[in-house]
Amino acid sequence: MPTAPHLSDPDTPDANPARPKPFAGKTLFVTGASRGIGLAIAKRCARDGANVAIVAKTAEAHPKLPGTIYTAAREIEEAGGKALALQTDIRDEEAVKSAIEKTVSQFGGIDILVNNASAISLTTVEKTEMKRFDLMHQINARGTFMVSKYAIPHLTKAPNPHILMLSPPLDMKEKWFAPHTGYSIAKFGMSLVVLGLAGEVRAKGIAVNALWPRTTIATAAVNNLLGGDALMRASRTPEILADAAYRVFMKPAREFSGNFLIDDSFLAGEGVTDFDTYRVDPTQALHVDFFVPDDSIAPASLAPSACAKPSA
Repeated sequence: MPTAPHLSDPDTPDANPARPKPFAGKTLFVTGASRGIGLAIAKRCARDGANVAIVAKTAEAHPKLPGTIYTAAREIEEAGGKALALQTDIRDEEAVKSAIEKTVSQFGGIDILVNNASAISLTTVEKTEMKRFDLMHQINARGTFMVSKYAIPHLTKAPNPHILMLSPPLDMKEKWFAPHTGYSIAKFGMSLVVLGLAGEVRAKGIAVNALWPRTTIATAAVNNLLGGDALMRASRTPEILADAAYRVFMKPAREFSGNFLIDDSFLAGEGVTDFDTYRVDPTQALHVDFFVPDDSIAPASLAPSACAKPSA
């Protein structure tokens, strides 16, 4: 049986100029969009001709963190979208309000909010500096809460408004907290915003969902903080989340809200059956990410691909 094509595959009908482009002229406000997952989601929608507000702190190149709001803007425009680079610290209330106002002024509104920005420190309670604890909570939980708060009045005017958090299912197990309590509280805080906000704005017709990867994703955070090159090779690319987010945004907002989605399970439900093209290195077994519930069954094997050729 033929497999469903990946939306990110340039050789699929998705690359056909005549295909429907549901996000042409729609506006995304994406936090943490200068690189990684946020940028991948932005570029996926930009291929439809979407407008993207790139909301991030990095305006100058960093030796360990490739990408700035300006390089991201170029990539989004090269993909076919329109970009607005907004250097913004989402801990700063006035900066967030200003970024939203500039986006609305430039593009006429906001259709989709992606709360992707996040800070991480995988340290125990004893070894977590309070300034690092505060940073994680100010960006992850408080930042998500605040950006959502100020975007809602504009989202209510959109025909199919979505808020998407890059945050995990609410699987409250000791093993997810014991190694890094501070980070886990902050990250689950984003998901608690999903739980409450989905109910709060349901009557307004705004969808609020969470999306989380089954495996580690090849990003700068994984390379620099978690496992270096070995873990990068055991990861999937950000495009799996971009393709999943794209399909989430296509759902009718009034009918699809309050969901905590695992990327590959959601895509499998949408008809995708081939996940090997998302692998960084098909010869490596995939590494399962934090916070994936034990009862979540992968729709495809995480073992090395049977078709992979060993590296020389």
